[in-house]
Amino acid sequence: SQHPKVRNVFNLDFPDSNHLSKSITIVTGMDMVNLTYYNFFASKEKITPVGDHSLPSQYSVVVVLLSIYKMFPADKKRVESALAAAHLPKGKYDTIKPDVFTEAAFKIFLMNLFFLAPSLPSTGDIFTKFLNEKQRDSRLNEELFPRLRADQIKALIEKYEPGSNKGQISPEGLMFYLMGSETSIIIQDRLATCNDMTQPIPHYFIKSSHNTYLTAGQFSGVSTPEMYRQCLLSGCRCLELDCWKGKPPDEEPYITHGFTMTTEILFKDVIEAINESAFKTSPFPVVLSFENHVDSVKQQEKMANYCRTIFGDALLTEPLEKYPLKPGQQIPSPSELMGKILIKNKKGHDKPAIVEQAPLPEVGDAATDPAAPGAPPEAPSEAVDLSDDVLLSSPPLLSLPQGTAGQEVTAYEAMSSIVNYIQPNKFMSFENSKKKNKSYGISSFVETKGEAMIAKSAVEFVEYNRRQMSRIYPKGTRMDSSNYNPQPFWNAGCQFVALNYQTMDFPMQLNMALFEYNGRSGYLLKHDVMRRSDKKFDPFCERIDTIIANTLSIKIYSGQFLSDKSVKTGVEAEIIGLPGDPKKKFRTKWTATANAINPVWNEEPFVFEKILLPEMASLRLVVHEENGKFLGHRILPLDAIQSGFQHIALRSEGNMVLTLPALFVYIEIKDYIPAAFAGAPPVCSVSPRGARPLLEPGCVYGPNHVEMLVYLNMIDQHTLKHTHTHTHTDAHKHHTHTHTHKHTEWQTEYISHSTIKIIKYQLYILIQE
Repeated sequence: SQHPKVRNVFNLDFPDSNHLSKSITIVTGMDMVNLTYYNFFASKEKITPVGDHSLPSQYSVVVVLLSIYKMFPADKKRVESALAAAHLPKGKYDTIKPDVFTEAAFKIFLMNLFFLAPSLPSTGDIFTKFLNEKQRDSRLNEELFPRLRADQIKALIEKYEPGSNKGQISPEGLMFYLMGSETSIIIQDRLATCNDMTQPIPHYFIKSSHNTYLTAGQFSGVSTPEMYRQCLLSGCRCLELDCWKGKPPDEEPYITHGFTMTTEILFKDVIEAINESAFKTSPFPVVLSFENHVDSVKQQEKMANYCRTIFGDALLTEPLEKYPLKPGQQIPSPSELMGKILIKNKKGHDKPAIVEQAPLPEVGDAATDPAAPGAPPEAPSEAVDLSDDVLLSSPPLLSLPQGTAGQEVTAYEAMSSIVNYIQPNKFMSFENSKKKNKSYGISSFVETKGEAMIAKSAVEFVEYNRRQMSRIYPKGTRMDSSNYNPQPFWNAGCQFVALNYQTMDFPMQLNMALFEYNGRSGYLLKHDVMRRSDKKFDPFCERIDTIIANTLSIKIYSGQFLSDKSVKTGVEAEIIGLPGDPKKKFRTKWTATANAINPVWNEEPFVFEKILLPEMASLRLVVHEENGKFLGHRILPLDAIQSGFQHIALRSEGNMVLTLPALFVYIEIKDYIPAAFAGAPPVCSVSPRGARPLLEPGCVYGPNHVEMLVYLNMIDQHTLKHTHTHTHTDAHKHHTHTHTHKHTEWQTEYISHSTIKIIKYQLYILIQE
């Protein structure tokens, strides 16, 4: 391997390294459950140097032409001509070796296969206009993001043009450009760690897992420590451990789904698996959510000791000096807790009279949902995180037997010593939580309880999640380990929206897709309307102060390699976001012919007119066969999409990148302008990414345009200097009244992105008035 990390782990660059004492395990799979393990051992001390191609190959990989012919049963001559043009064998039963089927040969084969009609190359001027108009986001500020220059255009032509046309680009060159790195559907900066990671932890959405140990259903599934490794490697930052008292003679605490037929795994094995993989993908803190049913003093002490000895310095046992555990004091940021493991477990109190609780049912479901089929009524879940309003309304059968208070206190002391910034609290009411003002407090809610709270008190729930934390988990009737839609809970600012990672259904696809960004850190910073104490945010609103809504238009032109079968295909598009966003699902017609290799759709664009909060919305595209079979999908955050002609690589149900399947689309995102103002003069054209000088010659500006003209002269995007809008408004009223609107007389200043949004909201209101 030439990868530096691999070479470092196995000391490949050190001649004295003893490879006989090492083994390599490679784990592969299309999801987190169905895995294949490959184990490699050195057979001798001096192994063959890396890169030595004299090693015997056990397998010979070849391309069998019969498989290509089967994709085009009605176009055999077309395949033969394309192969001949690429100087490749063309017999139906011939094979092609990889060293012959090079990238260059593949491109020639592809171009001839898809019948590119003869066409003259485009001039540099036409290509320039195409890039600066069709491939450019119209919302970008031209001073901060200038249009492409002639030398940049020339460099792109030289990079992608295969012919000898100087200063021109052929259809082949244009195709290669559109498949190149410059035209990725995703703004590449979004894939890196791009969020501010210095905000308090409650200000983030945190990738979270429910019943992490399970590989299948909730009643009889297999438990394994490997699921903890896989979840952590995927970037998950919150794992659940359902802990139970070990049996004699070893009395080792174990993890399982209580009162079911799921298998058991040792608590110690899980802690070791977490320690191995906790920070492989993300350096930011990991939260371990304990559902603790261990009522033995000795075994709880054993659990705490395992955490201390195995995690070592990574375990955060004391609060940071700068962030004491006091009401009104915020807790640290992900950056300040890098490399740390936080324990979420019920924390003991000084009062000795503590009632020992018997195993309780899943209280959220007991209050709002029917009993899970096949599950006993005692099946526990989140027993340590009971919300008070549920407890108080519970029937008498939940009465608690008396226990030995002394033993409970001693046991709590062992676990309490490793709990600090994530402390489970009983939820009484939003008013009570606000009065206590404990940012280190967290309450857990079953999905049905959370949905009811959002429906009844959405604004209060957002405010609660601005100050402290909440965890949402699936209802107990989901015995098949299916998932609920996480989007409504993100809309309310809930941080830990825990899902069943063993089931790659739509909710998990959405979860995996969104947390792919920000460096796969497992943390996504909430929008500032959810974080700022001076803001009130209602997820059900129809207009958000300071936010300019977006309109997304997407025209689906064609698909590539959607299936190797002769089937008709179709594409479905939808927006996932706030309740007030467009709900319509658009679908293309089924293709006229059974061609899934390069199907073409010639339909009008799909338009999602008013997307209220673009930063909380995603575009979902799904491709199906005519019989409904899933072929591929892609979920893209709206604020990470690049406008223009794009190839969108599709993903599997497990969010794995599919090698060839893709859609070719034209996508455009612009500011939403109400239909009544769509034909307004230039002064109405505003942009969240920067307003252009809109003082057009010949336009008449009356008194109502006073503030508009002042606001539109400001430029946003990057904060170079903060300024107050009142100063500018007062300073330029005189110029407006005298109708001497000279752009050169105005002092252009850079202001923050949030300030410009406030300005443009005011502008929007003025226009409506």
